[in-house]
Amino acid sequence: MNYNKIIAIADKDMKMTRKTGKVWISLILLPLILGVLIPAAIVSIGRWADILALGNGRIMLLLEHLSIPDKISMPTVNHRFVYFMTQYMLVPIFMLIPVINAMMIAVNSFVGEKERRTLESLLFAPIEIKDLFIGKLLASFIPAYASTLASFLVGGIIMNVLAYPMFGSIIFPSLNWFILLFWVIPVFTISAILFSVLVSARSKGFQEAQQIAGVIVLPIVGLLVGQSTGVVLMSPLVLLVLGGALMGLNLVLLVLIAKLNQRGLLFERQIQ
Repeated sequence: MNYNKIIAIADKDMKMTRKTGKVWISLILLPLILGVLIPAAIVSIGRWADILALGNGRIMLLLEHLSIPDKISMPTVNHRFVYFMTQYMLVPIFMLIPVINAMMIAVNSFVGEKERRTLESLLFAPIEIKDLFIGKLLASFIPAYASTLASFLVGGIIMNVLAYPMFGSIIFPSLNWFILLFWVIPVFTISAILFSVLVSARSKGFQEAQQIAGVIVLPIVGLLVGQSTGVVLMSPLVLLVLGGALMGLNLVLLVLIAKLNQRGLLFERQIQ
């Protein structure tokens, strides 16, 4: 494994990402909207709106039976609403940030090389396919995860500033969020990248690959539905198990990708 070549490939791809408008704009807008503006709007609604008038029976039932830590005071339904939304509903929404960005960067990295007619030179260059793959994986993971960390920090500060007058204490982040940020999201981001690599190997253009790879967000949609209906509420155990399942998926994807880890076969699949 040649670390210098891996870093060089990752650096080249990240520079190309900055030149691709549809990718770097997503790196800015997606964290801003999903990680900052939506959480701020939710806490603001919980602080100033009449939740009893806005809520339906299902939501009210969830809020009434919500498990709340003893150290957090919940005198009104508005307090329960803010706690439920910040600790549960925002989790799958936040997961969309790294997954979508990683998917777009990975697709642009692999299919973009094909469209720019630069993949041939990479495949014939004196570099191991493994090093090429790791470099491109890092080029997709680093920007996606960095934008996630930035939105987590900014969004968390704003949520705490808005919610502190209600609770008299800091409610964000909880243990759920730490497990999400440092276990589930890194593993899921890698899953999105690996899946995008497989899709890119069989796609002729960026739009086609992006549309197919987009199915990776369906599990997140399922989690969002599960949270809103109360079928599945994210707990530390659920998040740990979810991360483990995604790690198993990554191993399967790596086995599939290993079959393409041959210069001749990869050249044939990507160039045609």
